[in-house]
Amino acid sequence: MTFSVAPATSVAGVTLPPGPASPGAARIVGISLGHATLAEADHWIGGLSPAPVLACTHLVSAPHPHVAISLLTALPFETTPELAPAASAAATGQSGRAVRFPGVERLTGELTVSEILQRSSISRIEVLGSGPADPDTVVDTGDFVRPQFRGGELVLVTTPAAGGRLIPFERRDPTPCCADH
Repeated sequence: MTFSVAPATSVAGVTLPPGPASPGAARIVGISLGHATLAEADHWIGGLSPAPVLACTHLVSAPHPHVAISLLTALPFETTPELAPAASAAATGQSGRAVRFPGVERLTGELTVSEILQRSSISRIEVLGSGPADPDTVVDTGDFVRPQFRGGELVLVTTPAAGGRLIPFERRDPTPCCADH
């Protein structure tokens, strides 16, 4: 079962054609394969060829807690009937965690907030609990950037790090809670 929604004018900086999706046209497709973790879903997305323009993960609870995926793609994808509600929720969701998005491959190493905004479709960079990040502040990407998709735009949430730098809130290898106990 394939799910799609009518294209919007713009999704994360990618302009879509107006009207219903025609065969071969890019559209948002929801997929639910029952991935148990974000890492499993990220790995599956990373193996897609051709890579989708936009790929987001979505935590869903029905029929059981798992990670569903939405893709901006021209390719069809299948979802088993029991996971169809999760696929539909992913396709029509107004939020998600972006794994693939325009410019992601250019967000490596240390970049200023301004450079990240210029090189990618990320619309804003926020400091957790503090508001917008200063354009001249350096962000150590750790070569792993997962902005949040919120209402049609990508927002990268960061936290302060040593040396006045910022790091993305989500890290590739986070320190487990209570790791030092």
